[in-house]
Amino acid sequence: MSNLKDIKSEIEKYTNDSNLTELQIVKKLEKYYFDKEVNKNLKLYKKGKKKVSEITKDLKISPRKFYAILEKKKIEHKKYKKE
Repeated sequence: MSNLKDIKSEIEKYTNDSNLTELQIVKKLEKYYFDKEVNKNLKLYKKGKKKVSEITKDLKISPRKFYAILEKKKIEHKKYKKE
């Protein structure tokens, strides 16, 4: 519990120093750690050590969102056509 209190106090200190709300700070932290995890998984995907289904399960996102991330970062991937 003390760790949670420490985190909460650090966030409160940061809100006092900046003009952001606590929710905005938490969203930024969430985005930062999500991007960090995505980049780690993308390295494994490029090497062929991890499949899309494993990555989407780990990140808890849809495959469509993962493919959008790949397109945004200009990483080659197979495109499947629906018939």
